[in-house]
Amino acid sequence: MYDLPIFTLNTVLFPGMPLKLHIFEERYKLMIGRCYEEATPFGVALIKQGQEVGGRAEPFLIGCTAVITEMEPLPGGRMNIVAVGRDRFVAHSFKYNKPYLVAEVETLPLANADSSLLTDNGRSLRPWVERYLQTLAEASETKFDIQQLPPDPLQLAYLASFLLNVPIEQKQNLLNIESADELITNLRTIYRREVTLLNAMLKPETGDDTGVFSVN
Repeated sequence: MYDLPIFTLNTVLFPGMPLKLHIFEERYKLMIGRCYEEATPFGVALIKQGQEVGGRAEPFLIGCTAVITEMEPLPGGRMNIVAVGRDRFVAHSFKYNKPYLVAEVETLPLANADSSLLTDNGRSLRPWVERYLQTLAEASETKFDIQQLPPDPLQLAYLASFLLNVPIEQKQNLLNIESADELITNLRTIYRREVTLLNAMLKPETGDDTGVFSVN
């Protein structure tokens, strides 16, 4: 276990996914400045109770570490940063002796991350992610290159979790899942439902069900 500075946010970060932040609070200017100078990660945890700005917040225990990849200094010590999610963690205790929250954490790798079943599950998830993105692209009259989807099943699962337009608590539930196989299975169920709902909302009201994917 190790100590990790925690950024409590109204967002869920997944490994490999980007995070853009504007840093303006004094406590976070100090925290992010130290992490950048020392090239160390910070933790991102979804707020369970409390507020994002100005006060103490109680976070969920499972979060994701973030590594700063870009930093733009601004007047008054403010900064814009880009960070990338790296590892899941679980917090065992919190320390309040610094201006920002610090947690004693343990890295939380997914079980079955190298199983042969994971590859098969990834193949079954991919077409649903493609349909979801293509439906959104058609609705907004934009183009999407499905070749940009990563071939690695776990990377695909984290990207799929990041892209979903669902309540934030549902994303936290996905981050909490302990098994890679279970994560992909859950995502496939969610994407099948979301594709069905999107098609139902976007198709003309003609009474014709053609083109609506079944949830079965």
